[in-house]
Amino acid sequence: MRIVQDHAVYAAMVEAMDQAVGKVLTKLDELGLSENTIVIFTSDNGGLSTSEGWPTSNLPLRGGKGWMYEGGIREPLLVRWPSMVKPGSVINTPVSSPDFFPTLLAATATKPHPDQTLDGVSLMPLLKGDAIPERSLFWHYPHYGNQGGAPSAAVRRGDWKLIEWQEDNRVELFNIADDISELTDLAGLEPQRVASLRSELQEWQKQVGAKFPVSNPAYDAAKPSGRSAKRSPKS
Repeated sequence: MRIVQDHAVYAAMVEAMDQAVGKVLTKLDELGLSENTIVIFTSDNGGLSTSEGWPTSNLPLRGGKGWMYEGGIREPLLVRWPSMVKPGSVINTPVSSPDFFPTLLAATATKPHPDQTLDGVSLMPLLKGDAIPERSLFWHYPHYGNQGGAPSAAVRRGDWKLIEWQEDNRVELFNIADDISELTDLAGLEPQRVASLRSELQEWQKQVGAKFPVSNPAYDAAKPSGRSAKRSPKS
């Protein structure tokens, strides 16, 4: 995993994005629309730090894009809505991108279609400074990626996070409050917690109709594998 951030091209891309977001926010201010316009800034994954040029670093988080470690699934999330959200406020409650849709429905007083299933919850209470009920969050990645990741899934409940690797059914358990870098696997010390979280993950996978990897009959072990290739980050 890359440990430094000195990739000029990647930095330029981030700077260009920052400037573009700034132009949008400035125009909203100029048009007098800022107070009642919800702006959500986030990402679909963590920074790319494990392959494809190794352009960035997510330390102290482990891993990056395409991985179930925090470096892959923990992203920035900024909300600007001056008439509702107190500027400079910080919310520490974990949320997930499926929450955005029900949040925007609630913000606009729009009811979902009667037959529509909402995978997330409205974050309006959090944005108002209140709380939402504690719940588990889930991730499912049933394939290989060009970032080196492998078929896996994860569940987080409170400070505990379980990762299930679908190649060999191996699991890892981390307390991310005490171990943000996910360096100490506690699965062997917490069998009951592992069983509970794994059961919850599998039940969720059934509910959403999650797909799982299947064996490739054309697989040739003699050919190069992106999973096992020896690579070193470019500095």
